[in-house]
Amino acid sequence: MKKPSLVHSFRVAFRGIFYVLRRERNFQIHSFALVVNGGLIYYFPMSTMEIGVILFCCGLVLALELMNTSIEAICDYIQPNFDAKIGVIKDMSAGAVLLAVLFAIIIGVLIYLPYINDVF
Repeated sequence: MKKPSLVHSFRVAFRGIFYVLRRERNFQIHSFALVVNGGLIYYFPMSTMEIGVILFCCGLVLALELMNTSIEAICDYIQPNFDAKIGVIKDMSAGAVLLAVLFAIIIGVLIYLPYINDVF
């Protein structure tokens, strides 16, 4: 079997990202948060390290949301009817996203607060 080209690999990866972006509310919310952070990064005179940490947190949350959506889709495909064990798997996957979001918020507050205090 022929190995897919690098261009093809990127194409299908972006197709997956845009599929989730169009259909998943939480991914849309997290994407909006990335845009807001982009604006804040542009507005405040942040260090390269601070920018890197903010972008890493945003990327981690978006990547985990993609994984969560994938896990939920696999679970729904394997077991379309209610199953308590599948429910626990989905809950754990959602919990991973929630944990990343909570820590991203804490990190964001720690980074942005001094800049916001300077404005007011």
